Amino acid sequence: MRTRKGRPVTHIADIMQTAPVIPVIVVDEVEHAAPLARALVAGGLRVLEVTLRTPAALDAIREMRKVEGAIVGAGTVTNRQELDAAFEAGSEFIVSPGLTDTLGEAAIEAGIPFLPGIANAGDIMRGLDLGLTHFKFFPAMAAGGLPALKALAAPFGQCRFCPTGGITLENAPEWLAFDPVLCVGGSWVAPRGPVDEAAVEAVAREAAALGG
Repeated sequence: MRTRKGRPVTHIADIMQTAPVIPVIVVDEVEHAAPLARALVAGGLRVLEVTLRTPAALDAIREMRKVEGAIVGAGTVTNRQELDAAFEAGSEFIVSPGLTDTLGEAAIEAGIPFLPGIANAGDIMRGLDLGLTHFKFFPAMAAGGLPALKALAAPFGQCRFCPTGGITLENAPEWLAFDPVLCVGGSWVAPRGPVDEAAVEAVAREAAALGG
């Protein structure tokens, strides 16, 4: 299967299993994008989620796509228009904070790997109705932490998760030890502002090592 632009489609499950941590990235200045991507990829974190929270985000995705080995997607996608803009910028996957039928149907129509946010059983059931089985548990800590996800996951054995929101180097191992969790999302590996590539690479290596 290919996207409407002919780009190969990778299942979201493959993307989620590329590394134990997906950096959640906020880029304020486009010139920070490539150095940050280089450092993260060099440290073993190839999957990069650039949140659409700043005017620089779409150009940052374009710049990061030029970094060899990087798998670049857009986060904080909330509607069809943002999905289309992210897709046109070259996003290889899409992450949303929540799930609506409209956004889910648009992502499926585009043929792009999609990781929608869920926080309760109703969200998961809506996703299953759309044919989705992989979800972002968000906001992970505010929504009840690991006990809440364990309770949610129990009736949905076919589902897999990426907890995001309050995940740190210290608590990530506990999340990753839960079998339905394929990876976690974290901002601690991708600080905002000018990039110290050596420092970011070192933090990325530490995070990548969580995968055993």
